[in-house]
Amino acid sequence: MQYYKGSILFTIVCLALAGWLGWFVTGSVSGTLEVLWLVLVLSVLEVSLSFDNAVVNATVLRDMDQVWRKRFLTWGMVIAVFGMRVIFPLAIVAIAAGIGPIAALKLAATEPLEYERIITAAHVGIAGFGGAFLAMVGLKFFFDREKHADWIGWIERHLRKLSDIEAVEIAVVLLALYATSRLLSADDAMTLLVSGIFGILTYIAVEALGSVLTVPESSSVAGAAAKSGLAGFMYLQVLDSSFSFDGVIGAFAISNNMFIIALGLAIGAMFVRSMTIMLVDKGTLSEYRYLEHGAFWAILALAAIMFLGARYEIPETITGLIGGR
Repeated sequence: MQYYKGSILFTIVCLALAGWLGWFVTGSVSGTLEVLWLVLVLSVLEVSLSFDNAVVNATVLRDMDQVWRKRFLTWGMVIAVFGMRVIFPLAIVAIAAGIGPIAALKLAATEPLEYERIITAAHVGIAGFGGAFLAMVGLKFFFDREKHADWIGWIERHLRKLSDIEAVEIAVVLLALYATSRLLSADDAMTLLVSGIFGILTYIAVEALGSVLTVPESSSVAGAAAKSGLAGFMYLQVLDSSFSFDGVIGAFAISNNMFIIALGLAIGAMFVRSMTIMLVDKGTLSEYRYLEHGAFWAILALAAIMFLGARYEIPETITGLIGGR
């Protein structure tokens, strides 16, 4: 439980805020209890969707020192909660509606149905960007000649052989984007392709950042640790953002109140971070050698769901079961 003390305290604070919000909005005990229930449901949804996120994060964090792990839990939490759960949806609404951020905030507070409509209408672009980035992350793991352990051997062995082809993962993602675009109208297809290309470019940029921050062996240990820690931190934030897309959009199936969604997803995000640290400290990835493989298969499945979600409505139950395995 030592790993979850901070998450439990954070949950108590968020539930207190949810209780105040429920009473302020509804002015009744039943309304307040309903808001508290929605926040709890959203927190469980976030954890179920993000279990694979915790495993992948742990693979990066195990090579980082304690300083950057703590920064991931503090600064990273601020970015995850306020960046992805509050600012990101507001930015989508502001861009889509052609209004300023303050107007978008007022729209979320006073016209939640319109706010939800605008967010939902942007799902094609979100699916293209998030799906492409996650597909790159998943394929990079399997297209690796130095990967020795195979979980689903008859597939993973062949994927490892393809790693000799330069940029094969980019080709696969571009083909997936093109195939998905054929299912959409002309406007939506263009949106998907453009956003997907930017998803690929974002992944390449993050990888490039890691290469730039790689320090020669002659450099000081402190400087090398700081630079490699920064690269890992940046990678984790972009990865977390991509994982959060489906959670943020799916949350509107439960509530269209931005503040309820932010509180619920924030609780889930905090528990995912605590779970990540526990997996690293306990050496769980070494003990369960195929846990990492399962997480990356889940990432590829989530990327496929995001692509297909641009055309078809995928129930959140399916997404949650794949992420939670």
